[in-house]
Amino acid sequence: MPRPPAPLDDKLGPVFRVGAARAAGVTEGRLRAADLASPFRGVRQRAVSDAQPHAEGPYPMDEVARAAILERVRAHALLLPQHAFYIGCTALAIQGLPLLDARAAQDADLEVAVFAPHRALRRPGIRSLQVQPGLAHTTTVEGIRVATPATVWALLARDLSERDLVKMGDAMVRIPRDDRGIRRPELQLATPAQLRAAIEAGGRRGAAKLRAALPRISPHSMSLLETDWRENLRGTGLPEPELDVEVRDARGILLGISDGAFPQYRLAVEIEGDHHRVTRQQWNRDIEKYAAYAAVDWEPVRLTSSHIRPDRGRDVAIVRAALLRRGWKP
Repeated sequence: MPRPPAPLDDKLGPVFRVGAARAAGVTEGRLRAADLASPFRGVRQRAVSDAQPHAEGPYPMDEVARAAILERVRAHALLLPQHAFYIGCTALAIQGLPLLDARAAQDADLEVAVFAPHRALRRPGIRSLQVQPGLAHTTTVEGIRVATPATVWALLARDLSERDLVKMGDAMVRIPRDDRGIRRPELQLATPAQLRAAIEAGGRRGAAKLRAALPRISPHSMSLLETDWRENLRGTGLPEPELDVEVRDARGILLGISDGAFPQYRLAVEIEGDHHRVTRQQWNRDIEKYAAYAAVDWEPVRLTSSHIRPDRGRDVAIVRAALLRRGWKP
């Protein structure tokens, strides 16, 4: 029966550089043992659980992909030069932002930028590019050097469509609410002004797409699906919805917060991800909210991803019919 590998010093941590292990007295044979992975040359990683993280929110696949990306980032960050920083989907994962295609992002190379005149990195598993210093700013998240959200957004213009830039811009400037429904502007990751400054920093690939996307970005859009719905309404002749709307009764008591609304017509639009269906607490809360809305003559319109994606016009038709019922005249 094979002898189990000798235990490693806990001070090395779950991921460590080979040089640090050698300095701590770890032998070459031990560094080649089966319980250690080599995600990048010069780095070793202890065996991790195969269990996938569980998420009961609107982006469960996001959480699985983010965990996988961060595992690789922690290994690669040990090798990251001082002039380099993470960008693209890698940066989105580090900053807790949604991923447009979580499955693709999970398997993609890590994305790294370097400041000129340094050359882009050449290493398996890394996609790298050179950036002029004036076109990027960096920050640290849990000790990991990463582009600021505004820089990440501007650099995404190399790969994303105008519509997708609106979606990611919404996610970055979003003003979240806490579990009591109170807005928390201090948790906003970027401001529209910072996005504009990133565009105007100098010559940038995709600048025309960025400029077209910026006026359509809102700090009150709460999800990528909601942004898709709002983008679907563009050019249809329907009125512009208000976003993240507090619905109150005649006494001012808060009955609920709706993703979108047309207050003039007392029409609320609810963009419902899977968590509205599979989370018991959310399901019960929704039933109570819609009953409260009906009591004050507010009509809820409930839209799911099957109405909104791909853009077949079903969501627009549903909202249009509801507006006509409530007295809107084209």
